[in-house]
Amino acid sequence: MIMRVGEVMGRVAIAVQPNTSFADVVETMRRFKVGAVAVIDADRRPVGIVSAHDLLLRQIDAPAGHWIFEGRARRTERAKATGRTAAQVMTTPAITVTEGTTVREAARVMHDHHVRQLPVIDRDSGKIIGTVHQSDLLKVFERPPAEVRAEVEDALARAAVDPASVTVGVEHGLVSLRGTVPLRSQIPRIVEGVRAIDGVIQVDDRLSYESDDLVTVPPLFL
Repeated sequence: MIMRVGEVMGRVAIAVQPNTSFADVVETMRRFKVGAVAVIDADRRPVGIVSAHDLLLRQIDAPAGHWIFEGRARRTERAKATGRTAAQVMTTPAITVTEGTTVREAARVMHDHHVRQLPVIDRDSGKIIGTVHQSDLLKVFERPPAEVRAEVEDALARAAVDPASVTVGVEHGLVSLRGTVPLRSQIPRIVEGVRAIDGVIQVDDRLSYESDDLVTVPPLFL
């Protein structure tokens, strides 16, 4: 089973309007104890994100006389530092996911963009419907071992291997594989399939094989 954002997300979205004042954005983040808020338009569609990093830019003072040498990124930061509304300090565009986004993909997006939460939008309307946090994504590692083991056995069957011929161990995200499979070429397929299972952190492969079908036979010269 591939876990998706809709299974782990929170159904509450903390959001503000573009014209929300800087002070009110700070108060909203403090009140709800969040590290970022979505900025939404009149139709509840995210147009940007205000993070604690955006707010803290106000504490950064550029050295006088050096603005002429600023790059685009630094000019953007300085503009945010003087912003008075959510629209002026937010980061755009808003990075979002949908309920159908896989947990793995959501984790990748968070990693790539250095964020700890993402607005979840309705795929058809684009309206915000919730939020997914890093802590929500960690739920994938709380899956019952029996559930993970069943998916490992499915991966064995897809590789044309009898699950009964392999001993499978599941403990704290580590999957151990012991046994003998018919062909050497089946082992990489099995390991790849097991690694793709949600909740699997590492695969301890101790599989052996009966026949090496990856051996290249040199040509005979007469």
